[in-house]
Amino acid sequence: MATYKQLTAQLEKLHKEVAVAREKEIAQAIVDIKQQIADYDLTAEELGFTSKRVPGRKAASVAKYRNPKTGETWSGRGRSPGWLTGKNRERFLIES
Repeated sequence: MATYKQLTAQLEKLHKEVAVAREKEIAQAIVDIKQQIADYDLTAEELGFTSKRVPGRKAASVAKYRNPKTGETWSGRGRSPGWLTGKNRERFLIES
């Protein structure tokens, strides 16, 4: 029969293995999710990620452009994102 110290050492080793496995699986899940978001051209709203309005703050700008590879959006306000620089913006317009 294993001693308390041996079992504690095994438990600590398993906790580390669990953490490493979890990190790897999370990384792969994020890659898979991003790919599906891009494949299906999903929005945050369609996924149920809507922001709640905070009193005194302006409402978030509506996205006008979308990067089909990453799903990243831009409202057309402020500095143009790198993925849109030097490209025909009409190709990235989100149809209403």
